[in-house]
Amino acid sequence: MEQETTQSTEQAPEAEHGGILANPELWVVVGFIIFLVVAGPKVWKMIVTGLDQRAIRIKGQLDEAQKLRDEAQALLNEYQRRQKEAAQEAAGIAAAAQDLAAHHTKDAMAALEASMARREKLALEKIAQAEAHATAEVRREAVEVATAATRKLLAQALTDDRATALVDQSIKELDRKLH
Repeated sequence: MEQETTQSTEQAPEAEHGGILANPELWVVVGFIIFLVVAGPKVWKMIVTGLDQRAIRIKGQLDEAQKLRDEAQALLNEYQRRQKEAAQEAAGIAAAAQDLAAHHTKDAMAALEASMARREKLALEKIAQAEAHATAEVRREAVEVATAATRKLLAQALTDDRATALVDQSIKELDRKLH
């Protein structure tokens, strides 16, 4: 162990002689600084380029999103306009249908009134015909009754001479009545 102690004491003065240049930490720091000086601008340029490309890609995505939003808004506005037009058209159709229904109702009422007037007229004509037929029937019956009564009276009051005179007179009047 004594040898080891001697050796470590011997090395210590050598390390002291090398001074600051023998320190490995110093060389790590120096190497890192050299690395940063040599590779730093390239790494910085790669980082900046990557960030710029990412920013461009994000800006493109934002632009695309804005474009899609604008298109969606335009479509929404178009569909809302069409919906309003369709509602107005539906209201117009409903109003036209109501007008048409009112017109058809009016026409149907007029046709019904005309039909009722025709039926009333036909009924009145049938009643008039029935009255005329009944009147004619009553007259015919009255004529038959009067004729029968006249025959009976004539048969009772008419003599053969008087009957012959009446027939001769009727024959003479017949020529005058025919011409």
